[in-house]
Amino acid sequence: MPTAIAEPTPARTPTGPRGRPFTGVLREVRRDPLGFLGRAFREHGDVSRYQLGPIRSHLIAHSDGVKQVLQENVKNYTKDHISYGIVRWIAGNGLLTSQGDFWLRQRRLAQPAFHRQRIAAMAGRMVERTEAMLAGWEAAAAEGRVLLIGEQMMALALGIVGDALFGTDVGPQTAAVDHGFNTLSAQVVGRFRSGNIIPPVLPTRADRAWRAAIAELDRVVYAIIGERRRSGGDTGDLLSMLMLARDEETGGQMDDRQLRDEVLTMLVAGHETTATALSWAWALLDAHPAVAEQLHAELDTVLGGRSPNAADVPQLRYTRMVIDETMRLYPPVYILSRKVVADDEIGGYRIPGGSAVDISPFITHRHPAFWDEPERFDPGRFAPERVAARHKYAYIPFSTGPRMCIGNSFALMEATLILATTAQRFRPRLPDGRMPAPLPLVTLRPADGLPMRLERR
Repeated sequence: MPTAIAEPTPARTPTGPRGRPFTGVLREVRRDPLGFLGRAFREHGDVSRYQLGPIRSHLIAHSDGVKQVLQENVKNYTKDHISYGIVRWIAGNGLLTSQGDFWLRQRRLAQPAFHRQRIAAMAGRMVERTEAMLAGWEAAAAEGRVLLIGEQMMALALGIVGDALFGTDVGPQTAAVDHGFNTLSAQVVGRFRSGNIIPPVLPTRADRAWRAAIAELDRVVYAIIGERRRSGGDTGDLLSMLMLARDEETGGQMDDRQLRDEVLTMLVAGHETTATALSWAWALLDAHPAVAEQLHAELDTVLGGRSPNAADVPQLRYTRMVIDETMRLYPPVYILSRKVVADDEIGGYRIPGGSAVDISPFITHRHPAFWDEPERFDPGRFAPERVAARHKYAYIPFSTGPRMCIGNSFALMEATLILATTAQRFRPRLPDGRMPAPLPLVTLRPADGLPMRLERR
C-alpha cells in the first residue's frame, strides 16, 4: 500500500500575558518592563503574544527566531513600528531609522569611516581623553568623594565620538547634549508605554520640554556642520565623507537637514551605548572581586603600567571578555521592535502580518538553552572555544544581520581601551556594595547615575 503523506502541522497561535481591555499590558510594561518581558518568556516560552495598546505584539526569545527576524527574512520585519516613529521625531531619517534603498545608500557612504585601519588610528586619542579624565579623578580619590560614574563615562564617550567621527571638541557641549538626550529618552519611553503617539506640537509642558530638547541638540549639531562647511576640505572623518558624497544618479550632495539627521544619530547613539556598557562594567567588577583581580593581572602582564594602544587590543583578551559579559547581562539596547509585513511562522507559531515582534537581548542573553546559570557574571563564557560552540544569534548586543550597528568595532575598541587605561589606576567602588537597579529607558542604564568611590590601585 502507498504510504500516506503526513499533513503539515498547522502553525499554532502563541499564548501570552493577559492584559486589560483597550490598553492590554501597557500598565504592567510601564511599571516594570524588564519584569514583564521575563514573565512573558518564563510562562509562555520562546514565542509569546500580548497586546500593547493598539499593537498586537510578540516576544521572540529563541535564537532561531532572532535569526529569522533579523537575518533570514529581514525584509518582512521593518522599522515601520510606532517606537521608531517616535524616534524619527528626534533623529529624522538617519541611519538608525531610515529604510530601504535610502538606508542602504547612507550605510555605504558611512561604512568607510569605520574601516579597521581608520578605527585603529583613533586609539591614541581615545586613550588621551581617558587619561585626561583620570587626572581629574585624582583629587576625588584623595578626598574620598563619590562620583557619578555614569556621567563620567557619558562625558568621556561623547568627547571621543566628537573627536573621532566629526573632528571637533564637543566637550563644552556635554551638558547640553546630556540634558537634551535625557529629556527625550524619558519622553520616548513614556509616550510609547502610554500609547501617546501624537507628535509633540501642543502647548503642554511635556511638548514644550520636547521641543526645547530638540532645539538644544540641534544647536550643537548644526554648529558642528557649520564649522566644517566654513573650514572646508576633507579631513577623512565621517563628517567629511558624508558632506563630500554625491548621489550617483543626480550628482547632488546631502543638505544640512540630512547631515543633521546622520550627525545627531551618530553623536547620540555613538556615545550613549558605550558609556552605558562601561558604567555597568565598573559596577560588576566591584561586585565580583575575583573577576577584577583576573582583569588586573592581564593588564599588569600585557601593559606593565604603560598606556595601551591599538596594537594591544588583541592581547587584552580577558578585558574584552569582561566587556562582552557585561553587555550580555546588561545590553545597552535591551529591546528591538519590528512591524510584520506579511504572515510568517516562527518556531511553529503563526505571526500575522500587520502585527509586531519584539526581540529583547536582555531576555535572549539569559536563555537557559544557551547560557548556564544565566544570571551569573562570568567573562569566561566568551573564551573563543565557548563562543564557537554557542548559537551565533544567542548574543546580539549590537543587533545582527544587515542592520547590525555600523559602529560595533569602534565601540568595542573604545570600551577595551577605556577599561584598560582606567583599571590600571583606579578601582571604582560601590558605596554600599550593592548593584544598582537597571533603568530601562531608550538604553538600559544603571539607576541614579551610578555613584561610586574611587580607590587608587
